[in-house]
Amino acid sequence: MKHTSYNKTYVISGDVKYTTMSQLLRSEKFNQLLYDFVEELRKRRSRKLRAIHPFVDDEGQFDAEMFKDFLILLNVKSLKDIIEAEYFNIHEDCHRYASVLKEFLERLYNYWRSMDRFMVKNEVYVEEHHAQRSKAHSLAGNNESFRKLIIEMYRNILNNVTTEPTKIYRQLPAGAQVAFMVDHFEYPENIRCANESLYRIPVVWQAIFEPPVIFYTGANKRIGVFPVKDKPVLESFYLSKECWYAIPIKVGLQIMVAYVREEFLELGAGLFNLFELATPNEFLDRKPDGVVFFGLDSNLFEEDESRGFVTKEDGVYYGLLPNTTEIDYFGYMKKMLLTLHNLIQIDQKKLPVHGAFARVFMVNEDKVANIMLVGDSGAGKSETLEAMNKLPKDTHVEVDVIIDDMGSLHFDESGNLMALGTEIGAFVRLDDLQPGYAYSTMDRSIFMNPNLVNARVIVPQMTYESISTLTPVHFLFYINNYEKVEEGKPALEFFENMDEAVKVFSEGKRMAKGTTGESGFTQTYFANPFGAVQKKEEHEKIAEEFFREMKESHMPVGMIRTQLGISGYEQQGPLEAAAALVDFISTLENAPSSSNGTKD
Repeated sequence: MKHTSYNKTYVISGDVKYTTMSQLLRSEKFNQLLYDFVEELRKRRSRKLRAIHPFVDDEGQFDAEMFKDFLILLNVKSLKDIIEAEYFNIHEDCHRYASVLKEFLERLYNYWRSMDRFMVKNEVYVEEHHAQRSKAHSLAGNNESFRKLIIEMYRNILNNVTTEPTKIYRQLPAGAQVAFMVDHFEYPENIRCANESLYRIPVVWQAIFEPPVIFYTGANKRIGVFPVKDKPVLESFYLSKECWYAIPIKVGLQIMVAYVREEFLELGAGLFNLFELATPNEFLDRKPDGVVFFGLDSNLFEEDESRGFVTKEDGVYYGLLPNTTEIDYFGYMKKMLLTLHNLIQIDQKKLPVHGAFARVFMVNEDKVANIMLVGDSGAGKSETLEAMNKLPKDTHVEVDVIIDDMGSLHFDESGNLMALGTEIGAFVRLDDLQPGYAYSTMDRSIFMNPNLVNARVIVPQMTYESISTLTPVHFLFYINNYEKVEEGKPALEFFENMDEAVKVFSEGKRMAKGTTGESGFTQTYFANPFGAVQKKEEHEKIAEEFFREMKESHMPVGMIRTQLGISGYEQQGPLEAAAALVDFISTLENAPSSSNGTKD
């Protein structure tokens, strides 16, 4: 079990269809749930423990089997009848005990619903789409039967405890929040690594969500960067097929595999909304470009590796993260994968960028501009693009986001600057979204810690085709969130000197918003602590070459002041930046039209 006060993870077998109350109450998972719940009450010294006093022996041991017999009987008989028949050692007044028992059962039901709940079904992968849908339908049916059985059992027992008619029924989500199918594959010898245990781990090939999907994690922000080490690791640990799952994904054009320990499956589930799931034809065809292990024994990590580290072995980058509450946050999963992506880009002499890339349409004027916004977390990249949707409707601007957080820059054969993305979704702060937007996408989103500081939502936004296709960049901007817009410091300006531009991008200044464990004025090399910092020397050479080529091709490079880091300007600042950007695009004389906006 995960060592956190927030939640525990329960994995239910999807290989069986739950049809009877006895089957459910006699299951290993219910036994685990009941034990965990009673232990939680004991830690709190809760008065609700009075409900199980009749099932505790003289030595203080709780007889869980007898209590389950009691619940099974309660499913068909009233509490009054059970007490009068003296089936169990219940000597309290029926009315008084009913009140205590009702509170206990209500709390148990809500305790279950507060957990991270997954259903896993072993199912042979098939390529044929109709067969895949049929298998998905079967899994969804098993989860629906499971959900209905839980609700029916809850209602039957409560009705027999209180003998009062139910006036309002609520079809609450009580089954698995996420269900997925797994299979085992035969890996070709030429793509295997030194750790044979990896190839016995069940591989996820399809997932089903039961919205709303809400998870609570042990941490709510990311701290530090991942050090890159030069040491062999693959033969230093063993993964058990009983508690690990492999999730193959496409991070941009790269194939990666995330091995996730059962306790962190809520982070693994987040990958389905953020990245494109890779097919067996893709991940069995070649070695993975990167591999992440989330939840390894913490004894494997040195002091400076306590929040994860990266190493390279046999040509493959590996990201390792320990089984600790401190990194039980989706930001660690996402940023580790993106760090591996960026290290690979640097090896390939490409320029990884921490930024947002969007195609902005001026509908009335038939103009379009592809803009890349570069900046560190909290600088205002996504906020500026989102603010365009808040501008007056008569502005007639439309924004298609192509890259939300991380991508890479390339030059095509004609010397045009092009961009590629990594993610098909966004992991964003609820506070930074347009009011109501997150709830309008509730049927597709994954909410994480919605009632805490830095509450986040993972929402799919782009297609894999759009983020994996080279797209021309028309304008490159650094996002400045720390300077106030005033005379001499406009919301948008261009660098006259490319050396000055390189300096600003390299310094990576921002006012941290506290989303990453930092606060106040900070500097991060190239605003990118995910690979660029770790390979600064190699990155500097690539950046110098890219900016030299941009200078020769007269590529416009500028700065946008979002004022997001200035108190009181959290909403107004990005709106001013968005308005300035729209005004600039509307004045372009040689902007591409929307009919050929993908061409340079």
